Amino acid sequence: MAIRTKEEYLASLRGMRPNVYKFGQLINDVTTHPATRRVVESHARAFDGAHDPARQELFTTVSSFTGEKIMRFNSLMQSRDDVVANTVMKRQCYRQTGTCTGALCVGWNALNVMWAVTYEMDRDLGTNYQERLKKWILYAQTNSLAVAGALTDAKGDRSKTPSQQDNPDSNLHIVSKNPDGIVVRGAKVMIAGAASANEIFILPGSGYREPDRDFAVSFVVPRDAEGLTLVECRRPSDCRELEEGFDSPLETGTTQAYLLFDNVFIPNERVFLAGEYKYSGTIIRYFTANYRSCIGGCVTGQGDIMVGTAALMARVNGLSAKTFRDKIVQMSINNETTFGVGIGAITMGKAHPSGVWFANDLMAHVNKVHVATLPYEVKRLLQEVSGGMVETGCFPSFADFNHEEYGQFVQACLKAGNVSPETRARVARLAEWLTIGAGVPGCMHGGGSPDGARLVVRANIPIDEYAEMARYLAGVVEEIPEP
Repeated sequence: MAIRTKEEYLASLRGMRPNVYKFGQLINDVTTHPATRRVVESHARAFDGAHDPARQELFTTVSSFTGEKIMRFNSLMQSRDDVVANTVMKRQCYRQTGTCTGALCVGWNALNVMWAVTYEMDRDLGTNYQERLKKWILYAQTNSLAVAGALTDAKGDRSKTPSQQDNPDSNLHIVSKNPDGIVVRGAKVMIAGAASANEIFILPGSGYREPDRDFAVSFVVPRDAEGLTLVECRRPSDCRELEEGFDSPLETGTTQAYLLFDNVFIPNERVFLAGEYKYSGTIIRYFTANYRSCIGGCVTGQGDIMVGTAALMARVNGLSAKTFRDKIVQMSINNETTFGVGIGAITMGKAHPSGVWFANDLMAHVNKVHVATLPYEVKRLLQEVSGGMVETGCFPSFADFNHEEYGQFVQACLKAGNVSPETRARVARLAEWLTIGAGVPGCMHGGGSPDGARLVVRANIPIDEYAEMARYLAGVVEEIPEP
């Protein structure tokens, strides 16, 4: 099987039914429209990496089914090294794009989670879900599919379960079954990279009980399926995708979308969970273990770019980067902390009987808490180094910079170091994008909330066991029960 080239990936997106909207307008070609072309470019660079001798070992691997070379994000992760490679690949993706590539990430994790859960369901219930999943994975590997993953539902009233909601469509659910498949309706929201995906892998958004069994559903669907509409969420004030020149500092970018399922038919061969609610909590537990360990690679990759941007900002302001050595050291410490805790969680994980590897629950969720805190300190330090032109947002636009009447005066105001005013402007816009623009989202709630991670950490701290260790070392014979 030949791995897709960048051009073949772009052609696959151009061949899909237009169903992506932004600002009320249908996007006919996601590869060229200003609102989506940058997120597509971010994903396309992975396909370039697969054909680059210097990067292909990172972006490709060997199929455990066929022994042939495939895109790594279509693979089963069957060892520590495979999951570590996930983390390292994420770091590289951020280094080469500056942002999230969700369709190379969440769907990959989802297929591994469901490989384990379909194994358990087939073993316990006598279903044939894993065989269905294997056929789809082979299809994904053969076609080098970019696969977004979708867990988050709109939820509605947080005090009510999905089946208690006034609007059942606030959570994706099964509305009917027939011998050939299921029909689903509802919404998945804040889904990263969906516009640049070939397919979307759906997982339940939470653990459910019997009254909510119809919400316990997992399947994979083409991004352009009939009845599925995508509404892009980012605004130009966040990612500047509609601006020009240095006001839009990157040719790459990220988007998120609402996925609106209006009675979409899913054939049986693409359905991997259909009401088996007792397994929904297991799906969430397996998903968060690997996702929250590997997300350390994401924030570290962007942190690497922020360290580099800090050095450039110092220089374009006329200063040596050494002036800010202590700040840059702290930025790097924060970066490597999230990366290292994630790698530690993977290393301390274990193999599932199905053959896939899952990170250690406790350490993975500890890493999520760090991911929701340390990157913001890296951003703050970059702002300190950069000065007010970045932090206050008080910076002339590209159009004013080049205005025929006063543009030269503006450029003269921006001259500082031994570089051109435009160079200083470009670096400043990148720093702004990374710290108060579209480079920010994802740290706090990407992969779930930090409060949810803290709950898992709390549940996994063996307080009584540690207390017994301390009692033994203190030479205390008397029992010390919890009051």
